[in-house]
Amino acid sequence: MSLLIATDRDLLIVDPERGVATPAGRIPDRPTCLAADPFVRNRAWCGTHRSGVFRTDDGGHSWLAVGLAEHLIMTVAASRARRNLVWVGTGPSEVWRSDDGGVRWERTSALEKLLSSSEWSFPPRPETHHVRWIAPDPADAKRLWVAIEAGALVSTIDGGRSWRDRVPGGPWDTHELAIHPSQPETLRVAAGDGYFESEDGGTTWRSPSTGLEVGYLRSVAIDPGQPDGLIVSASSGPHSAYVAGRSDGRLYRRTAPNWWERVRYGWPAPANTIAPLLTAGTKAGELWAADERGLHQSDDGGTRWLQVAGYERMPQHLCGLAAVG
Repeated sequence: MSLLIATDRDLLIVDPERGVATPAGRIPDRPTCLAADPFVRNRAWCGTHRSGVFRTDDGGHSWLAVGLAEHLIMTVAASRARRNLVWVGTGPSEVWRSDDGGVRWERTSALEKLLSSSEWSFPPRPETHHVRWIAPDPADAKRLWVAIEAGALVSTIDGGRSWRDRVPGGPWDTHELAIHPSQPETLRVAAGDGYFESEDGGTTWRSPSTGLEVGYLRSVAIDPGQPDGLIVSASSGPHSAYVAGRSDGRLYRRTAPNWWERVRYGWPAPANTIAPLLTAGTKAGELWAADERGLHQSDDGGTRWLQVAGYERMPQHLCGLAAVG
């Protein structure tokens, strides 16, 4: 397995066994997001600032432009329920789909028809908003959840022909949403307004937060071998989550249904790094995290972490992390 990391300017391939991060194949624009393909070995997807979507079939060594040029790509997700089905979210807020691995793209029905859209706003530029995250159902190819930054977590059960608006009590500022394949109705959300979870596909929500010392959550991952084994990254606020040199990011591990414990092994105290990006591995206990120091691995569900690779040049912030192989 290799890991792909998108920094503020570059794409990197990390070989954790060799402990090195090397430049990936070139793309003509700044990367914005990454996603691994669950069906095709060594395939991954990369969104860019203004050059559309790119696909690699060799683990990141070369990239092919596959469409949506001139769109600001904010997130990309490959379906775990159907081969070659790929979802893309843009700014302004639109969702696009490809049923043939990026050969053709189709825009889904307009998100801005939803009643809550008049309240959507990205605070640095309050007249704007975008799709921050797309979480496809691992078992149902027509069902997915879409996070608007900021203002709503919406969903569809018909492949984007229609949308269900946000529900009372749900997250307002979802950054990431994780689903374990064995529990497709259980949603785990890292949001700017805290941690949220739903056991009924997003109809109702709860926010267990005991032990979380800070409330701005950036990333979430689930232990592949333990559906209730959760890890989240967090910071004291948006200005201290993302930029190296002025951040206070930290990790928390779920140790009981209503209790979180801060992860100390492998992370600095006091907190002085970005809130890391997280992703699950392929075997029980395997989790990955990336911050400005490098790539970190846990093989015990997130209790202990070891840095397995660094960078030739420290990035200011990170845009994407994907495990490919």
